[in-house]
Amino acid sequence: MGGVVSSRRAHAAGLSGGATATGAGAGAGAGAGGPLAALEPLTSEPPPPANLDNPGNLDEIHKKCKEVMPVNFEGCKLMINRGINNNFQISQTITMSSMSPSGYKIGATYVGSKQISPTEVFPVILGDVDPDGNLNLNFIHQLTPSWKCRAVGQLQAMRLAAAQISAEHQGSIHTATLTMSSQEWKEGSGVVLAQYLQSVTKPLALGAEIAYQRSPKIPGGEIAVVSAAARYNTDDTEIAAKVGLAGLQLTYYKQASEQLQIGAEVETSFRGQESVGTIGYQIQIPRAELVFRGMVDSNWNVGAVLEKRFTPLPFSFALSGMANQSKQQYRFGVGFIVG
Repeated sequence: MGGVVSSRRAHAAGLSGGATATGAGAGAGAGAGGPLAALEPLTSEPPPPANLDNPGNLDEIHKKCKEVMPVNFEGCKLMINRGINNNFQISQTITMSSMSPSGYKIGATYVGSKQISPTEVFPVILGDVDPDGNLNLNFIHQLTPSWKCRAVGQLQAMRLAAAQISAEHQGSIHTATLTMSSQEWKEGSGVVLAQYLQSVTKPLALGAEIAYQRSPKIPGGEIAVVSAAARYNTDDTEIAAKVGLAGLQLTYYKQASEQLQIGAEVETSFRGQESVGTIGYQIQIPRAELVFRGMVDSNWNVGAVLEKRFTPLPFSFALSGMANQSKQQYRFGVGFIVG
């Protein structure tokens, strides 16, 4: 329901014995003035530049701009959260809408005790189920300091409808991800996605993506798409781009002040011969515990979401509105979170 989320979030971001012997041999040769002294620079791998950091996942290069944009919803939503203990939480959601699926869902969140950073704790298990037996399940775990795995499953009428699994390797200056997913098991359809993002300089990161899809609905039965990506960020500005055979996505983010953030996005589909531009902003007033997000795009859509928390009461309120004057479409929503 857009910005209305649970008050408790779990964020998940996320070999050399022979080298020692070789280095020792090289050092002995150098001390004796032997020929191994000339080979020492070739046998020792230089450490990564001290000013470069891990750039994160390629899927998140547009994250800052996306977070500025409002996520509108329609109808009414009520969410009640209850913490059982420090690791376990239960939520109940009631949705009434004419545009999106309505009904009742009960969900659970489990957060482990393996803390990687102040905002990252693993493993994380998220799930929800409705009275019809439709189940969504997410599992995220940081196996080692360098390896993270994710698994997503969806059951409909007690049958596996979709599944996805990914493995992510986080190096000192790069992140590599391999994802495999399938939605139509009987037809033998599936997608394999390989992504790589590396820091080149302090503000610049470059990456590439290869997507392979197999499906009987695709002409020829299969297709592969290659894309290139780049991100340039400073303390208060971020520019990111991703371009490939399918299209172009370009985003711009600016932290104008402590209260104001601005974002702009252009999405172009080469196959559909269509482009959409969006401008959004976020105003945050910490003392009032209020967040307002607004946007307007080139399709004449205008939307906004207002979020307000009433401290010390365990209660949050959200109001959403979206309008398109050219199509005479108007959608409004209201949401409540208790807990």
